[in-house]
Amino acid sequence: MNELRTLLDGRGLVESPRWHGDRLYFSDWSAGEVVAVGLDGASEVIARVKSLPLCTAWLPDGRLVIVSATDGLLLRREHDGSLTTHADLGRPGWNDVVADGRGNVYVNGFESISGEDFGPGSVFLAPVDGPVRQVAGDITFPNGMAVTPDNSTLIVADSYGGALLAFDIGADGGLSGRRVWADLGEAAPDGICVDAENAVWYADVPNRHCVRVAEGGTVLRTVDLDRGGFACTLGGPDGTTLFITAAEWRGMTDPDMVTPRSGQVLTIQVDVPGAGWP
Repeated sequence: MNELRTLLDGRGLVESPRWHGDRLYFSDWSAGEVVAVGLDGASEVIARVKSLPLCTAWLPDGRLVIVSATDGLLLRREHDGSLTTHADLGRPGWNDVVADGRGNVYVNGFESISGEDFGPGSVFLAPVDGPVRQVAGDITFPNGMAVTPDNSTLIVADSYGGALLAFDIGADGGLSGRRVWADLGEAAPDGICVDAENAVWYADVPNRHCVRVAEGGTVLRTVDLDRGGFACTLGGPDGTTLFITAAEWRGMTDPDMVTPRSGQVLTIQVDVPGAGWP
């Protein structure tokens, strides 16, 4: 039951795994595709958006939002499969996204600074009602995000800071009470998810593993990989399947960033089911 299995192979830079209904949805950044795959391995492309990054989140009403980073837009996939603008983010440079149980959408990313590739990262809120606004800043490299099941806390992976940061979510969706949820030392946390015991799973590209940690940083379990782990999520019929998107990382200076066709969706059974969002 603890064996790592390959659900899907031969993809590019795979990211943003999200369990919804009875299938896993993930993004292939290399192909500009959002893909759905069943537990039998059968897959289909459900959206095509030429964007890198290309991350997604499910709204409570069952519609999918997609970050079109290069256009500075948050798109929404309607029930008929069409794409429309959910929110105008005002500029390019966006990365990951999560929607809470009330329909508030959090998007993180960077604003270019003259003479630099990117500046400190920030988190913006696209609320159910009202304009998009910044709700957190000064994050070295914001990556994966998750919301606890009571909608009270947003957790953000700071890949370059080697930490998971936590923020209290206010009634209006605003963030306060910034704190280090877990100091991860030399880790580089990427995509994350929360489980029913308030632990966080994070994927790590350079260290080639996925790790479950408690608040404070105690390591509870490690799943070793033979390539970089970009993101992970919990799902399956009982919520205890850990889905991992992984690929052979070549670095930011390589045009492909990953070895072509090295992208995989992996699964392994765990003891504690997922909770919260994604």
